[in-house]
Amino acid sequence: MRHSLTRILPYTPGQLFDLVGDVDRYPQFVPWINRLRSWNRREAGAGITTLDAEADVGFSIVHERFATRVRLDAPARRIDVELLSGPFRRLTNRWTFKPHERGCELTFEIDFEFKSRLLQGLLAANFNRAVARLVACFEDRARVLYGRGPLPEGAP
Repeated sequence: MRHSLTRILPYTPGQLFDLVGDVDRYPQFVPWINRLRSWNRREAGAGITTLDAEADVGFSIVHERFATRVRLDAPARRIDVELLSGPFRRLTNRWTFKPHERGCELTFEIDFEFKSRLLQGLLAANFNRAVARLVACFEDRARVLYGRGPLPEGAP
């Protein structure tokens, strides 16, 4: 399953990059992430950090754990995530943050397939809604951290 969602938000690309890149805080504002731990944080180049993260997630009767490698590329304002282990055959996602006249063009792209046909079928029916809800969690968190606008001085 693949999906892409773009939003124009009244924040700087740097603010949104920092928000999405702070994976350890996800359980505070993404309701279906019950627990998250990260480890193996390291510099992979100028302005590029990688880390590994494991999340325990729960939706209704489904509870799973999976691990990913997260690549935070500050100069490119891009965050890439790839599967290390878990209930997926494949999982990748990418966040990009581009300057826009009204703040930031945030794009979230995801491509995944569960190993289990049952899990795949359960999520397929609500996939677009689930992606929109996930991005809305980050929009809500941005409002908590940065307010509703206007943009900070000198933005974008």
